[in-house]
Amino acid sequence: MARPEDRLPENAPGDYFVDRTCIDCDVCRQIAPSVFERAAALDQSIVARQPATPDEHLRAAMALVSCPTASIGTAAREGMTAAATAFPEPLDQGIHYCGYTSSSSYGAASYLIQRPEGNVLVDSPRAARPLLKRIRELGGVRTMVLTHRDDVADHQIFRDTFGCDRVIHEADVDGGTSLAEVKVRGLDPIALAPDLTLIPVPGHTRGSVALLLRDRYLFSGDHLWFSGALGRLHAKRDVCWYSWAEQVRSMERLLEHRFTWVLPGHGRRYSAASEGAMRAELTELIERMKAA
Repeated sequence: MARPEDRLPENAPGDYFVDRTCIDCDVCRQIAPSVFERAAALDQSIVARQPATPDEHLRAAMALVSCPTASIGTAAREGMTAAATAFPEPLDQGIHYCGYTSSSSYGAASYLIQRPEGNVLVDSPRAARPLLKRIRELGGVRTMVLTHRDDVADHQIFRDTFGCDRVIHEADVDGGTSLAEVKVRGLDPIALAPDLTLIPVPGHTRGSVALLLRDRYLFSGDHLWFSGALGRLHAKRDVCWYSWAEQVRSMERLLEHRFTWVLPGHGRRYSAASEGAMRAELTELIERMKAA
C-alpha cells in the first residue's frame, strides 16, 4: 500500500491519498472519477475529493486494489472487502473489466469475455487471488488473447491455473511468450471462432493484434483508444514503438470491419451510437494520423 510519508500534498485532506509513486496510468480516474483527478502540473493522479457515499467508498477501494503500483493509500476500511471481489466487473453482454492491473504492463486493462463455448481473457491482469477465484466462478479461461508484447503481465500464471491456450502474433513473441500455444502470422484476419476474429494491426508493435467479438466489440490493445481529454478516438505517435506508417495502414484496414465498441488496453473505452458513427470517427482519426 502507499506510504503516508510520501503522500502528495495536492491530495484533498482525509483518509484516501495518492503517493509519489503514481505513474499517471489513469486506472483510478477511470474507476472512481468522482474521487480521483489528474494533477496536470504533476503528471500524476491525486484525490480531488474524499469519498462520501457508500458507492464512492466502494469505487475508491476498487481503484486502490487495481492500482498497478500500489500508489493509493487509506486508513478507511469501508468498501474494501467488497472491492476485492468486485472484479471482473460487468460492462456489457458478457464482457467484464478485470481490474487488478499490473505494473509490468503500465496499468493496462484486460477483459474477460464469457461465452458458452469457453471464456476468453484479453491480455493479462495481475494474478491476484481474489481475481483468480472470481474468474474460476465465472467459468475459467479457455483462450487468452495477447494483443501485443507489452501487456502479457502474468500470462503464465493464468495458463498454469486454467490451462488456457495463449494466442499471440509471432512477430511479438519473445522469451517470456515463446511457449504460447498459438502463434499467428501475417496480416490477414483470422477466425478463432464464428464470433471471434483476430485482426493483425502492426504499428504500435510489429505483432499487435485486435480482437473483434460478434462484429460489435473491438478489443484494441494499444492500437486504438478513446481520449477523454480530447473527446475522440486517438492514437499517439510517441508511443508507436514499431512504425507509424504501418499503424496508419492498420487503422485503414479496420474500416473493413463492423464494430461500435472500442475496448483498449490504455485509454478510455468507447461506445459509438452506430456502426456508421464509429466508421466516421475512425475515418477522421486516420486523416489526423496521416497529417501527424
